[in-house]
Amino acid sequence: MRQVTPLTEGWILRHPDGTGDALPASVPGCVHTDLLAAGLIPDPFLGRNETEVAWVGRREWTYETELTAGAGPHEQTDLVFDGLDTVAEILLDGRPLGRTRNMHRSYRFDVTGLSGRLTVRFASAYAEAEAVRGRLGERPGAYAEPYQYLRKMACSFGWDWGPTLVTAGIWRPVRLERWSTARIARVRPLVTVEDGVGQIELAVDVERSRVEAPLTLEASAGGVRARARIDGTAGTVRLRVPDVRLWWPRGYGEQPLYDVELTLSHGDEALDAWRRRTGFRTVELDTSADAHGTGFTLVVNGERLFARGVNWIPDDVFPSRITRERYRHRLEQAAGAGVDLVRVWGGGIYEDEDFYDACDELGLLVWQDFPFACAAYPEEQPLRGEVEAEARENVVRLMPHPSLVLWNGNNENLWGFRDWDWEQGLAGDSWGEGYYLGVLPRVVAELDPTRPYTAGSPWSGSWRHHPNDPAHGTHHSWEVWNRADYADYRRDVPRFVAEFGWQAPPAHATLRRALPGEDPAPDSPGMLHHQKAEDGNGKLERGLARHFAVPEGDFDRWHYLTQVNQARAVAAGVEHWRSHWPVCAGTVVWQLNDCWPVTSWAAIDGDGREKPLYHELRRLYADRLLTVRADGDGLVVAAVNQSAEDWRGTLRLRRMSVDGAPIAEAAPALDAGGRTVAVVEVPVELLPDGPGEFLVADADGVRAWHFPAPDREIPYPRPEFEVALAPDGITVTARTLVRDLLLQADRLDPGARADRGLVTLLPGEEVTIGVRGWKTPDPDTARSALYCVEPTR
Repeated sequence: MRQVTPLTEGWILRHPDGTGDALPASVPGCVHTDLLAAGLIPDPFLGRNETEVAWVGRREWTYETELTAGAGPHEQTDLVFDGLDTVAEILLDGRPLGRTRNMHRSYRFDVTGLSGRLTVRFASAYAEAEAVRGRLGERPGAYAEPYQYLRKMACSFGWDWGPTLVTAGIWRPVRLERWSTARIARVRPLVTVEDGVGQIELAVDVERSRVEAPLTLEASAGGVRARARIDGTAGTVRLRVPDVRLWWPRGYGEQPLYDVELTLSHGDEALDAWRRRTGFRTVELDTSADAHGTGFTLVVNGERLFARGVNWIPDDVFPSRITRERYRHRLEQAAGAGVDLVRVWGGGIYEDEDFYDACDELGLLVWQDFPFACAAYPEEQPLRGEVEAEARENVVRLMPHPSLVLWNGNNENLWGFRDWDWEQGLAGDSWGEGYYLGVLPRVVAELDPTRPYTAGSPWSGSWRHHPNDPAHGTHHSWEVWNRADYADYRRDVPRFVAEFGWQAPPAHATLRRALPGEDPAPDSPGMLHHQKAEDGNGKLERGLARHFAVPEGDFDRWHYLTQVNQARAVAAGVEHWRSHWPVCAGTVVWQLNDCWPVTSWAAIDGDGREKPLYHELRRLYADRLLTVRADGDGLVVAAVNQSAEDWRGTLRLRRMSVDGAPIAEAAPALDAGGRTVAVVEVPVELLPDGPGEFLVADADGVRAWHFPAPDREIPYPRPEFEVALAPDGITVTARTLVRDLLLQADRLDPGARADRGLVTLLPGEEVTIGVRGWKTPDPDTARSALYCVEPTR
């Protein structure tokens, strides 16, 4: 049987010119984390230290260890790297074993009988990228850094939410594999289901050391076994599993997973084994034309879905630090917010198996971008061959995962070609179209025909329509935030909104940790350094001024209001678009997570703390949602029912004054069938008359509010409420209208977490807020951490 020996110990790191002492190195890891561990660089996440470590990405680095492949009972020994970041030369006792130039691939070298000093010498990613640019010519991109010239995580060169920390290192595991006669080189599992019968076709490639040896394959899953012979270096074994239980997205059913085992044998001797878990389900992408344009609807097991999604970026700018437990926790946070789809964005990486395993278990659908983002990518060598090789490897690697439902060619590059002044400047040079409309769909069709492919996000389906046409395919809504108010989300109904969002700063405790010694202000040095978006603070200020009186010199108030504005902005979009199902078939919020402490669009900040947006997503992505929207000169209440059960009952509508006095009330019937949206007209006598009135709608514990004016025009009463301790939290009782009450639990203790975010209370109503990690509960301290909307002075 193949023997595996991890190579995790005894590594050192040095600069290849011999200057400086050798440092202990962690493998997997990267240069930055090793320098941090040795105390040779400051934490780049703190203050403005990022600029002080910029030199690291400009230098060459060498990893070394002693390797003993040695003689033994096995015929061959391979040195296997699961990931090298990025341009490297591998040597054994000075003898070259090979060169690499792609972070997204694995590499294997025959070291049979060899021993000696193993050296992995990394070139500067900058030097390599600039050399490729010099040979192939300039290509436009959203940022000045040369990330499109090599196959590396693009956002390590910085983004509008991320630091510029250009990494190098052995970022995924490395090992020795010893084997004899033959080994399993690749398994391509095609998993389908039809009429309750699951079918698994395992296409197996083998590598042989003895050509003449007869080989057999034996596979099992769900209590079923099958055998096949290997002729040459390839074979196929098929399993038919009767009465399989279907794998469903969360909220639609359970997530049964089946163990699949494959053994390669020579006679009675087992030579190698392959084991994975998979699930049985069907997936389609309906892009048919209709009266509204061109659709984009995911269909799983025949069920048409409104996708409740979030965009995922690498959870750490140093991805080797992301553990299985960290993946699981972050994805559990996503599931806890009602999310059922996670889009792995194209400026990052193909994530580790642990990510997809967690999605399989949690019922989170995965939309996987190929790693291309916001730039024109050359299609000549050396890039073209690397692109196809990485695509082939990763498509096959991720095929077992039932959570993976969509391959996407790129992020915003088709749009960029049309709208970002690329076309004229390129003057006919290649820019990536051949990847997205040629290489990648060909690879997916050949290797993974069980899953749909789309050429890009956004993409209208063909050049006959603008790439970002909201009526066709996927749409990115960035006029809002960049130039327009979030009320403009309600102007149209895209078929599928794959990106939209609004910024807010991270939690108070996150800022305090990230900006040591600084008294933060919107424009303080550290705050500005941790704001990477172009004119980010200006957009925050303008967006705030449309709704609130912007506080002058009161950072705590500014911090609270910008977080309120973020939650309200995303709510405006999701409520509107969900209410127009099935024309709109999904929203993917930009973004779930951060890779460091920063002002950004994330719902969970760089220290893992939930912003108010996170808790708002739990309301917005719940199976049942009420929202009030304009309809001509009047209003309607849309009851969104994404559960399978009918939602029937009474809708309580109340027109009220902001001083708490009821003006009029009605109780129309509510009847929303499963997976449908019901619309109820608001009677004329319940329409609010001016900024001093509002409408509230209630049904079965679900509530919607409609205030007809921005907050700065509403004559709110001064909020009055009482605070009392409750078991594991506090209870707040309102004496007046209290709008967008928020307990910032991290102000009580950096480790404290609240179980809810913004809540609006009518006079006499109360809410209990659970708090974990609060060491010394006290009602007065709790009151100091409570914020709400106040009347304009």
